[in-house]
Amino acid sequence: MRCSSILALFFISGAAIQPLAAQTTSPSEEAKAPSGAVQNVNDGDVKPDANSGSLTKADQGESAEPEDPIQAQIEQNAASSSTRQPQSANQWLAELQNIITNANFQVSFVQTITGKETVPYLWRHGIMEDGSELEQLNLQNGPGRELIRVNDVVSVFEPDVQPYSLRSKHINGPIPSALLYHPEQLAEAYEFVAVGRARVAGRSAQQIRIVSRDNTRFGYQLWLDESSGMLLKLNMLDLQGALLEQIQVTAFAISAEPAEYFSRINSASLPAPMALSNTPNRAHKWDVTYLPAGMREIKQDTRRLALTGQIVEYKLFSDGLVDVSVYVQPAEDALGETLALRNEVSTFLTLTDGKAQVTVVGEIPLQTANAIATSLRPVSSVNE
Repeated sequence: MRCSSILALFFISGAAIQPLAAQTTSPSEEAKAPSGAVQNVNDGDVKPDANSGSLTKADQGESAEPEDPIQAQIEQNAASSSTRQPQSANQWLAELQNIITNANFQVSFVQTITGKETVPYLWRHGIMEDGSELEQLNLQNGPGRELIRVNDVVSVFEPDVQPYSLRSKHINGPIPSALLYHPEQLAEAYEFVAVGRARVAGRSAQQIRIVSRDNTRFGYQLWLDESSGMLLKLNMLDLQGALLEQIQVTAFAISAEPAEYFSRINSASLPAPMALSNTPNRAHKWDVTYLPAGMREIKQDTRRLALTGQIVEYKLFSDGLVDVSVYVQPAEDALGETLALRNEVSTFLTLTDGKAQVTVVGEIPLQTANAIATSLRPVSSVNE
């Protein structure tokens, strides 16, 4: 779900970093959430409030049919939550996908990684009158970091770095994009098991287990709000069931109109998307012959080590929830011998044989990293 901080000690690529030039909004504006639009998940059932963006709305003295069809469906779900029939895990994930893609919402959540400080985030999504889709993810602690998406362009603003934009249909944050937008793409690697009803922060929820089909990756637990389908909690567990990381929603709101914040975004003032280099890559001499089920190669190139300036072959693999990086260099250029480290939830493994040194980095168990590393073969022998 994130890049390991260890990786930065060994492999660095890209352009030089420039000082921050501008922000689209002041820090106080970024961190401020409209209090009337936020429903605290600890409040239990949502109270009707004609002036808020809560999950249900009703005029005093009589009920009114909402104008927005998404809001109408959400209110219908809320009214029938106590009598709804059990649904499959895939159906619940489809509800999550629908609300994340089509609804105007504001979510406050915290990310907790074992042994580290809890980090709070503010996440907003809106569909504008002209059909434009806007999204914001704001880190609430310290000097802050903000990502703004306008349709398929994501702009990044962070301290001491020149703002930049990339083309992407989703913001890459603590919650895996594939789980939110394309859960069907995870079916080859993971099994989704509906556990049943539960209670999270005072709200009725549906719990889903996400299990690696070949037991080579960590497992997940997912809780979705029964009234709306919104994500309430996401746990990552190691192979023994111990908690590694948790995403916990503390407050959320779903409204008929997008947040007022989005009306202040001037798309023309955002940085232009960076042009990606089309420089051909060097032919790789080594290949990985084992990958966990559902994991595929996403990219490959050659990179230069920050410490030594040596060129290494680089491959990135992903199953949608987990990214794994593999680096290979000649054995004569090796930096030390075998090394195995765990940093937060990531594994860092380096092995050296007679011809090559391979390093595997990712949020996977050590035995899986070892299986990937020891499957390295020369390209010529793989093609034979």
